[in-house]
Amino acid sequence: MTASPSPQASSPSPASPSSAHGSVPLHSARAHSFNAAAAQYAANRPSYPPALLDAVEELAGRPLAGARVADIGAGTGIATALLHERGAEVLAVEPGEGMAAQFRRAHPRIPIVRGNGDALPLADASADLLTYAQAWHWTDTTRSVPEALRVLRPGGALALWWNTDALDIEWIAEAGRRVGRFFGIDVPAEKQRAARTDLADPSGRLHFIRREVRWSRRVPLDTHLANIASHSVFLVCPEERKTAFLAAERDHLLNVFPDGVVEETYDVLLLVATKP
Repeated sequence: MTASPSPQASSPSPASPSSAHGSVPLHSARAHSFNAAAAQYAANRPSYPPALLDAVEELAGRPLAGARVADIGAGTGIATALLHERGAEVLAVEPGEGMAAQFRRAHPRIPIVRGNGDALPLADASADLLTYAQAWHWTDTTRSVPEALRVLRPGGALALWWNTDALDIEWIAEAGRRVGRFFGIDVPAEKQRAARTDLADPSGRLHFIRREVRWSRRVPLDTHLANIASHSVFLVCPEERKTAFLAAERDHLLNVFPDGVVEETYDVLLLVATKP
């Protein structure tokens, strides 16, 4: 549905506890924050590279073309549209009214239903593939894991992925440290936590294979800042604090990108598990 479980454009994990300064709001407030910012999300969030979908096909053991796919927490449809373009028979599932409305405006020919990963509005053994792009971390795995196993056909696959910041690039690491200080979190630790397959299913019923795909995009500075501001921690941040942070961030980044064009680099974290 929404924000990354590790810093994407320097946004901390929804699983992060509240900081000592009380700067990181509760999970539920963040989960619902996207509906009022759906247009901003759709306009500024990064997409995913073709190599990611190649990896999904490889690890799932089947092509997307003709596959029955449910994209859960579909948000504004960034991933859903890519799956549709690959020839999948894709159904979007989205809990948020604002996000679903934005989806329908952008993708009127792709079916969408309201629902979430903890209680899927789907029949037993009805999907070849379930996908969660930026969305699995919003679920309760004690419920979403059994639901995924119920809905997947035998041999079907569950694919989870997130764009995460490439923290080995110095300007991105520095931006992450600024966000970390602002919200009182450890951004590199959050990325490491997101990469742990055991945390994707603490019950151990699913056995995930992990893959990372690096890619980048060049965007105007305003788009980069709007991308940052579309993350849940910023959406629920007091307006004055957020505005001050983004103004300071603009000054920092103009020193790195004086032409006003930012090269964002991401590592897409992909986890795929197959139902026996």
